[in-house]
Amino acid sequence: MELERGRVVRSLAGHDKGGFFIVLSADASTAVICDGKRRPLERPKTKKQKHLAVTATVLPEDTIQTNRKIRTALNAFQNGQTDL
Repeated sequence: MELERGRVVRSLAGHDKGGFFIVLSADASTAVICDGKRRPLERPKTKKQKHLAVTATVLPEDTIQTNRKIRTALNAFQNGQTDL
């Protein structure tokens, strides 16, 4: 699957391993991600794509507008209520 804005991904490496994030932008080898809490929209993280597991979920653009909406959307993934 391709990384595009709004795609939900899971971190495979680093101190944030196992956490779910939303892709804000992506290029050939890296992606800019945030989770609304540890990595808010104001200071997103750049991560190599090989360290991300892509899910089938793409969130709508209105969900990516605020940190609160991002946290709410990702909460279902953190609690295991959504399939990958």
